[in-house]
Amino acid sequence: MSEALSDLSAYLRERLGAKLADATIAFGELTLSVEGSDILDVLTFLRDDAQCQFVSFIDICGADYPARERRFDVLYHLLSPRQNLRVRVKVETDEETPVPSAVSVYPGADWYERETFDLYGVLFSGHPELRRILTDYGFEGYPLRKDFPVTGFVEVRYDDEVKRVVYEKVELKQEFRNFDFLSPWEGTDYVLPGDEKAKAN
Repeated sequence: MSEALSDLSAYLRERLGAKLADATIAFGELTLSVEGSDILDVLTFLRDDAQCQFVSFIDICGADYPARERRFDVLYHLLSPRQNLRVRVKVETDEETPVPSAVSVYPGADWYERETFDLYGVLFSGHPELRRILTDYGFEGYPLRKDFPVTGFVEVRYDDEVKRVVYEKVELKQEFRNFDFLSPWEGTDYVLPGDEKAKAN
């Protein structure tokens, strides 16, 4: 399999030229790095070329790296049943720069792009109906971003008095605990309530 991926990587470097920023093989998988402006040309080539035939669109997902200037990766996963190979295409973007929608190349990309928009806030230009798909109406923020609070901003519950679902600001029932993660055999630096009695003897 790795030989076939190496051959495919060399072929794509030759055919795509400058449109292919990088091609790496790691853990038995080929990842192609592409600029956003070239993504549609690369996807179309991968689908239509006789040596590739990546006609099966599997998934689009996102990844968030807040420390980077272009913090998001948009990842396209494709399968070639004829070649029995998989490939991943990666595009880097930021919060303001839209990635061209792949719906014109793979119509099945529609809901995956909506999901990536909903959970990460990645924009897709040319998408037929880019709106949230998993979160509720009026949801604030993007829950898979690394800077999204674990508790969220609002909580939802059914109120028996008004006989409907109500939204309220998150109220933590107990304060977050600070764990020092020391070995229990070595003991802790702080005194727990009640320990002062044991040490007095």
